[in-house]
Amino acid sequence: MTAQTNGSKTTIATLRRFKRDRRKIAMLTCYDYSTARLMEKAGVESILVGDTYGEVCLGHATTLPVTVEHLVTITEAVRRGAPSTFLVGDMPFLSYQVSIEEAIRNAGAFMARAGCDCVKLEVDRRHLATVEALSAASIPVMAHLGLRPQSIHHLGGYKVQGRLAEDARRILEDADSMETAGAVALLLEAVPAELARMVSESTQLPVIGCASGPFCDGQVVVLHDMLGYGAGHPPRSVKQYANLHDELVRAFSAYCEDVHQGVFPTEEQSAAMPPVEFERLRAWRAANRAAPEPTSLADPQ
Repeated sequence: MTAQTNGSKTTIATLRRFKRDRRKIAMLTCYDYSTARLMEKAGVESILVGDTYGEVCLGHATTLPVTVEHLVTITEAVRRGAPSTFLVGDMPFLSYQVSIEEAIRNAGAFMARAGCDCVKLEVDRRHLATVEALSAASIPVMAHLGLRPQSIHHLGGYKVQGRLAEDARRILEDADSMETAGAVALLLEAVPAELARMVSESTQLPVIGCASGPFCDGQVVVLHDMLGYGAGHPPRSVKQYANLHDELVRAFSAYCEDVHQGVFPTEEQSAAMPPVEFERLRAWRAANRAAPEPTSLADPQ
């Protein structure tokens, strides 16, 4: 039974229990009310309203242009669609790096306005004070380690992090530091499976993996990748569960053909006036302007 099927709210305590029971956590990204409803119905335990919205929905080349207002607004919609799911709001670029005060203010918008259970920050040891301050302000934090897309220009591209022992050691140390600072969960993106396993086994926090192998406590993928809905091929690390790209192109093409050929809409798909009301309209028009009379849908051809 999923956490949602019995009507209960999924909380951080639920996810911790999953980890203790060695039960995996399913997380997906989501950006709208209707899809969120379907995810909750399907039993997805956690939803991340990710700044990937900027890429897959707005068409930007990176996540950097996304604003707090963008994400809070769509997170509000996702919460309405999935009221029982553990909801994580993604803190966008420069929403928490400028100052601790700004971080608290922006994270507070995700919690108070959008009803999040947690906010996610892309961090390393330099952000410990921010994580501590958010925790002290009763704002739960999911610490995102490994590949951090908001730092893509600093990292030099989208590539696996922690392949070398020294780099892996830093990620392990950062994970320990984030737990000490008060983070309630970790997200590991694009790190070797061996390292992800070490992190997961060394912390009591739920660890969500993104392109980091099978040993994390849960997995998250971008919705558009797993549905074959985005541009190009999905990443090698993502299993594609549907091919909506081809199916939607087929549907859109069929719609265009029906409109062009005049076979949609039909009379059955149209509304008609009651005959007596149409006769009143026709009489009024005849009395007020000299123009050809319209033909009622109910008139025989």
